[in-house]
Order: sequence, then C-alpha cells, then structure tokens
Amino acid sequence: MYREKFRRRLPESLDELHGPTQGIVDLPLHMAWSGMTSYDMSKPRQRMGLYRTVLHEGLRDDLPRYLNQDLLLQLWPVLRTLVGRTVRAVWEDAFPQLASRTRAAA
Repeated sequence: MYREKFRRRLPESLDELHGPTQGIVDLPLHMAWSGMTSYDMSKPRQRMGLYRTVLHEGLRDDLPRYLNQDLLLQLWPVLRTLVGRTVRAVWEDAFPQLASRTRAAA
C-alpha cells in the first residue's frame, strides 16, 4: 500500500524531469509542510534537501517541475541513502539507470 503510493507518482521516464538546476527554488506548502520552503541550488546540502523532500512529498505533477534528470542521476548515489527504503526501492525498480549509478559509484 505504502509502496504503491510512491509508484503511482512516478514519471513515465526520467526524461520528463526538467526541474531547475540553479537559483532559488520555492516549494509549495503541500511538499514543504515540515520546515524549509526555499532552497538555494548552489548549496549542495540545500539541493540534496530539496530532492529528498520532493521525492518523499511530491505529487505526480511536482516531480517533473522540481526534479532534473541529470541532477537526480548525479545526486542519486548519496541521495538514495537519505530517502526511505520504500522510496529508494520504487525509484530503483522503475529506473534501472539509478540502480546502475549506485553500483558504479560503489
């Protein structure tokens, strides 16, 4: 059930992810309800925090808007350790290129 919640939100392809890679990103309250709402993409910790928040709280329409394919692939080896096991499994099952980046980085 919990896993299905995340699976339904996935984009068809990582190619759909055209989110920002620089500047200040403001998240809407339905995602950033627990704290920070504004993230500076030039700061690695904030960038990682934004991605972690969007992966956990983002709805289907949010993912292409706030996530960027190249940045997700770049961040994934570390990001996967910061997201919950369910989120990690759903994304790696759907997108083998994420799992293969992890093996390459190991």
